Order: sequence, then structure tokens, then C-alpha cells
Amino acid sequence: MRVRNLIPLAVAALALTACGGTDTPAASAPVPESVSAADLAKVTLKVGDQKGGQKSYLEAAGLLKDLPYKIEWSTFTSGPPLLEAASAGAIDIGSVGNTPPLFAAAANAKIAVVSAQKGDVSSDTLLVPESSPLRSIEELRGKTIGVAKGSSAHGVVLSILNRAKLAPTDVTLSFLQPADAYAAFTQNKLDAWAVWDPYTTQALREAKARVLIDGTGTIGGGKPDTEAGPDALTNGYGFLVAGRASLTDAGKNAALRDYVIRYAKALNYAKTHADERATAWAKDTGLKPEIALEASRRGLDRPIRIDDKVIADEQQLADAFIEAKILPTKFKFADFVDNRFAADVAAVAESGAQK
Repeated sequence: MRVRNLIPLAVAALALTACGGTDTPAASAPVPESVSAADLAKVTLKVGDQKGGQKSYLEAAGLLKDLPYKIEWSTFTSGPPLLEAASAGAIDIGSVGNTPPLFAAAANAKIAVVSAQKGDVSSDTLLVPESSPLRSIEELRGKTIGVAKGSSAHGVVLSILNRAKLAPTDVTLSFLQPADAYAAFTQNKLDAWAVWDPYTTQALREAKARVLIDGTGTIGGGKPDTEAGPDALTNGYGFLVAGRASLTDAGKNAALRDYVIRYAKALNYAKTHADERATAWAKDTGLKPEIALEASRRGLDRPIRIDDKVIADEQQLADAFIEAKILPTKFKFADFVDNRFAADVAAVAESGAQK
């Protein structure tokens, strides 16, 4: 991650409000008044995307047609730089994995998690070259692991090291964005590489990679699993994260609400239309169609409510980073959640709506 001089957090805890039988954070800032259709049409929503991310989901479902506002897309290599842009106001919203919001929170970034999804934990992997002698995670001691700092894969690496009873200082972490890590991996400059789909599928198919362990906690890789069982190395969450300034702007807030709902519907659509999702993914990224299709069939992401369990799971991950001295100070994940769109997402999640 590009965050430097991480600043200790000093944000007061939000009041909790009952919602759907469980406590969830309320909106962390006043919600602006609604705007007219004419004013909404003047809004340009700046969306940060990653390789094969939100845009391809929305295109596959046909949900980028007849937008009541404009969208300006920006592509990022991973979650941490995307959240830097959101905090700085360069983008309004973007989708990231479970770890980037924690690094952003530790830097007191001006961001808020506004919706959540849960996906297949098996697509988060620690890969090794096919010829690697490594067969157990305990053998990682003294090895070099490539990973994007502050990414969801960084969280998986920390979990792997904890399970192997290794400290981060027992390995060499080479902080590389996925494209650079792929090059280093194929040139045998890394002993292992922690990454997510579609890079996992691409490396398995094109770089003769082998799964040492995946997010299910299974040596050699397990079956697709969205439940994140007791052996899982990751909770499988992903988040839409908005810049706080955008949430205070009436026009942007209206566009954000519409966008969050559309994205939740697009996730539902992709679960039952893997082929259409793969076609849009390949077109958007240049991935080979067969790689996009395989990754799509593992892409079981579904919209979920940000409830007490999600917050507790994320807090547990944050505390693990703090204990490992990767993050500098304890903070409350709940302070960086804004649930103003919670009812909207819950309605889509419960109904299974796709359009």
C-alpha cells in the first residue's frame, strides 16, 4: 500500500442502531436531501474499478444502460491505491477486498464502507511454481512471498503465517502489485505469490503455478466455498467504499444509492449467468475467454448486509494486523462503516433481484 506515516486513529465510536434484529452502524454523516431527476442527470459518478471488477458485472447484467447520471471509470491495480483515491476525492466509490479498508482506516482515510458482499474464499490463494519443493506452509520460513501490501491477499498471508506459527519476520514479503508480481513469479524471483482471481486462474493456466494453500485453508486447494468455515484463512468479504466527501454531496449521494443497488443486483445476476459475466469480463480486461469463464464460475459473490458478524470479523482481522505490528494502533472498524444504504442492499439480497 502507498500509505506512509500511518496516523493513529482518534475517531469517536458511532452510535449503533437496531436494524433487522441486529445492531449495525448508522450513517456516519447527515444524509443529504433527495435531488430532482434533472439535478441527478448533471452528476458524474467517479468509480474506481479493478481488473474484471464492477464494470464487467454491471455490463453483463445490462445495468449500465439508461443510467440517470454519468459514470467516469478509473482502473486500479489493487484496493489500497483505489482507497487512497477515494479518500482524496479523486473517485467517489470503488470495490475492494476485506483488507484495504483496514489499512485505510489506520491512516485515518476519509472513506466509509457503504455495502458488503461475500465471495468464494477458494479463489484467494498462495501459489508456488509447479516445480517448487514446498509442500507445507511451515516450509515457508526463509522464503520470499510476493503480495500487494494492504490487499486482501496480505490478510491471507498473515493468516497463513499465524497458522504455520511463523512471524512476518520469518519470511521476506516482497510488496508487488499483481502485474509486477506475475512477472516476478514467472521469472522464479518469488518462492510463493499470494493473489486472488482472475490472477489465480491465469497463473494456474498459463504460468504452471500450483496452489500451496487457498483461502479455505486446504493444502493444495479446496472446493469453492462461500461460507468461510472454521479452517478458512479469509472471511471472503468485499466492500463498496465511498469517499466521505461524496456522501455529503446531495447529487453524489443520490447517484451512490442508485449505484449500490445496481451493483448488488449485478452480483445476483452473475451467480446465475456465468457465461455472460465471463464475456463481459474478457472484453473489459483482455483476459482469454476460457480464463474469464473459469474465474467467473468460481465468482460466487453475493450482496450481504453489514451486520454485527461482518464488523466483528473485520475487527478480528484488524487486530491481527495490529498484533503483528503491521498496523500501528487499535481502531474500530465500525467507525468506518456508513449503513445509509443498508436497507436497499438487504432488499436486493433477500429478494435475489437481478434487474
